[in-house]
Amino acid sequence: MADSVIAENIAAIKKDIPENVTLVGVTKHRSVEETQAVVDAGVYDLGENKVQEFLAKVDEIKGPVRWHFIGHLQRNKVKYLMGKVSLIHSVHSIELLKTIEKESAKHDVKTNVLIQFNLAEEGSKSGFMAEEYKLVMEEAGNCPHLEIQGLMCIGPMTKNSDEIHKVFKHLKELYDTIEKEYHGENIKMQYLSMGMTDDYPIAIEEGATIVRIGRKIFNR
Repeated sequence: MADSVIAENIAAIKKDIPENVTLVGVTKHRSVEETQAVVDAGVYDLGENKVQEFLAKVDEIKGPVRWHFIGHLQRNKVKYLMGKVSLIHSVHSIELLKTIEKESAKHDVKTNVLIQFNLAEEGSKSGFMAEEYKLVMEEAGNCPHLEIQGLMCIGPMTKNSDEIHKVFKHLKELYDTIEKEYHGENIKMQYLSMGMTDDYPIAIEEGATIVRIGRKIFNR
């Protein structure tokens, strides 16, 4: 894909996004050249879904890049991300939370994470149920090598905008509750990661501070 097309698409997306919302360019399955074109167009936050793909790119891309891991993360792959990513969006289980803490301690790093919730309650999606928030936050408070910086979810698989609004509104309410009840030394809520190519305008309306967009950048 021509770099100029990527740059034009990014310029159009940025017109839709307020300055206080971070655009994460999702570069999964894209070449090093295409990924570099995203950075050259002024998007420095890049999201990868697969550890192997991320590792193949991390030393190749030039610029002030902040890497985000946004995909389903297997516990045996956590060690490869330590010290290399700015933010892990997809902490979907207590076991994964503990593994990231263990590996962060082993590598002597502080790892920034978001807690993923499955508020659409779809079997194909990972994440905690809303009622589990106390359990996960209490466990997170025992992880000194982690900083819980916010929440993430994936919108429901529907074109019904009311249903999408409902899920994103619910995550914002959960975010506000956790910020009020659990703000502490390593729980510092600042990011609400929700919204992708098909639903990011709704996510922004409901309070998203990070949107993850891939297909609209690459016309796919």
